[in-house]
This record gives sequence, C-alpha cells and structure tokens, in this order.
Amino acid sequence: MRTTALWRPTGPAELALVRASGMRAWPPRLPEQPIFYPVLNEDYAIRIARDWNVKHDGAGCVTRFAVAADFLARYPVRQAGGETILELWVPAEELPEFNAHLVGPIEVVREFHAA
Repeated sequence: MRTTALWRPTGPAELALVRASGMRAWPPRLPEQPIFYPVLNEDYAIRIARDWNVKHDGAGCVTRFAVAADFLARYPVRQAGGETILELWVPAEELPEFNAHLVGPIEVVREFHAA
C-alpha cells in the first residue's frame, strides 16, 4: 500500500487527546473547527507550531503521520498562501474515516516551548 506523509502542528490540548488514542487518531473537531487541516510539508508545520501554537498555547509540536495515498486522492491540495503553504481540508464529519486510513502511529517529530 502506498502512503503519503503528512504533518500537523498541534498544541498541548490536542496532543493530549492524540496520546489518549495511543497515537492512532486525531480527536473530533470542536464546533468552531469545521475543518481538519493536515499540511504537506514539515517546514510549514514547523512555522505554525513555533510561531502560532507557542504564542497561543505555550508550546507547539509538529507531528508526522502516514495516510493511505489512494484515500487522500479525494482531498485536493489547497494552497493557503505562499508556494509551499500546502494543506488538505478534511471536513470534520469525515475525520473518523480519515483516522481509519492512517497507517502506523502519529509521531511527534519536533517540539517548541515558550522561553
């Protein structure tokens, strides 16, 4: 099975929920979060975790995870700014199915903390 690596910048609260799943699933979105946004490159995830999550949550992590490539084909790549600011938009109601197509665990690959 072909997989695609994705990254997700996350704060401490979301990461605690991921850990509670055994690092196997993303938690349901909050009512004000209708979209789940995984990103397509580590650099973009680093910028969000370091520059936004740390400022708002005191810490930010970059996670990496693999998803079955054929399943991801349903989500067009969205350019959210510059040339390398690429993400997928997964509707909140599709997150359980998205989680079912994760291959292997969600890994924390970088951590940033407020000084």
